[in-house]
Amino acid sequence: MAKGGITTPKPLIPVAGHPLISRVIHTAAKLRASSVACIVNAENPAVVRYLEESSWPLPLEIIVRTTPNSMESLFSLAPLLSDEPFILFTVDVVTGDQTVERFLDRARGLGDGQGALALTDFIDDEKPLWVSVDGGSRIVAIGGAARGSRYVTAGFYYFSPEIFAMVDAARAKHLSALRQFLGFLIDHGYPLHGIPVSKTLDVDFPGDIRKAEALLMEIGEI
Repeated sequence: MAKGGITTPKPLIPVAGHPLISRVIHTAAKLRASSVACIVNAENPAVVRYLEESSWPLPLEIIVRTTPNSMESLFSLAPLLSDEPFILFTVDVVTGDQTVERFLDRARGLGDGQGALALTDFIDDEKPLWVSVDGGSRIVAIGGAARGSRYVTAGFYYFSPEIFAMVDAARAKHLSALRQFLGFLIDHGYPLHGIPVSKTLDVDFPGDIRKAEALLMEIGEI
């Protein structure tokens, strides 16, 4: 974004008039989430101020911490996510609210202790995370081992708190990214499923803002 002339912190970049992080929080509220937990880089005080000074439709908890990688960002949220299953969003994903709702309905139907990754066959990402599934939706490979498959991750996930039992083991392996942790879970038998969803977009470049707004207009959410 900065190379394209946009200096606004990514969570505050407006898409169709609403900052990305606001879109995620309001999506969670429409899904009847009990609360939202956000981790914010300590180098982004403007994001913290925005979250603290705005009114939200559900309880909001904020952790301000600069972590070395995306895996540790998730682990930092563990104390707030220990009681019930949760949806994890990346802040830059844009999709329809109904898309997320349908994903959640299917993920909840998997049963206790199961996890799910939203998958898309619309690949418009410079570093897509490839995923292969078997005939029953169980994920069998992720990352390089799944390169060239039909699906990539769509930017939101459903987990049970049981994943945090693997924190120490993942750190002992010196893993350094959320995608590596997901592969680690699969290798250790944690049941992760892939659920195909409608079109999603990641807002990574200035031109993606226009694409995201066009998607929202196409599905009637503008």
